[in-house]
Amino acid sequence: MNVLFCGVRGSTPVAGPEFLATGGHSSCVAIAHADEPPRLVLDAGTGLLVLAPRYGGEPFRGAILLTHLHWDHVQGLPFFRPADRPDASVELMLPAQGDAFAVLARAFSPPHFPIDPHGLAGTWTFLGIEEGAHAVAGFEVAARELPHKGGRTFGYRVTDGSRTVAYLPDHDPHGFGPGPDGLGARHDAALALAREADVLVHGAPFLAREGARARAYGHATVEYAVALAAEAGAGRLVITHHGPFRSDAELATIAESLGRAPLPVSLAREGSELEL
Repeated sequence: MNVLFCGVRGSTPVAGPEFLATGGHSSCVAIAHADEPPRLVLDAGTGLLVLAPRYGGEPFRGAILLTHLHWDHVQGLPFFRPADRPDASVELMLPAQGDAFAVLARAFSPPHFPIDPHGLAGTWTFLGIEEGAHAVAGFEVAARELPHKGGRTFGYRVTDGSRTVAYLPDHDPHGFGPGPDGLGARHDAALALAREADVLVHGAPFLAREGARARAYGHATVEYAVALAAEAGAGRLVITHHGPFRSDAELATIAESLGRAPLPVSLAREGSELEL
């Protein structure tokens, strides 16, 4: 299983020399079987533009699995050229909350955007899914609902039968209380997704000292992500959904501070890849 980090920023994409090492595109992670182009895409922020060259001029045929519908997780959809062509085939899946197409089209249609999702070329299927087990693009996917402000939000656990990746980019653990240390509860849904995963990819745009802002926006802190990964017995933690104005230098300082964590921890970089 290969995991490609295409967009690692939260809230909004950013540009500038101070962001070049980490990258400025918003949320998108692609998962592939070895030696194959990715057929499973987790979230569709502007990082989808980074993924496009992987198809070598061929169409995308697979699934895009959204954790939720905030801007930074969907704005890449109309610009993903391998999926916007007549021979593409896309299964777009999102947490069930009424008609999936209609919910997506609230922000992806005039007056907010020139076209609605039906304006994309290719064969697109729009599906709302519930919690539980799903077979998606050749992978086994477990979905659990997570607390996060502003709409129904899922985290996912993806396995190919031998390796497992847990993906929790937007997660407000304080939705289940402060937890034993004030960082937020290590609650059942988060633990079930992360339990003994080879890699836990967790969003953490804030630090513990910024806890008030983290709770206001419905996000976790870096310290919480480390505590959850350790308690769940994850093999490795990759922190993503970096604050949009956190510079490369600031992120490097955070990474250095994690050298004493109880498990291997790294910060996601745009274009980086894990082979599991």
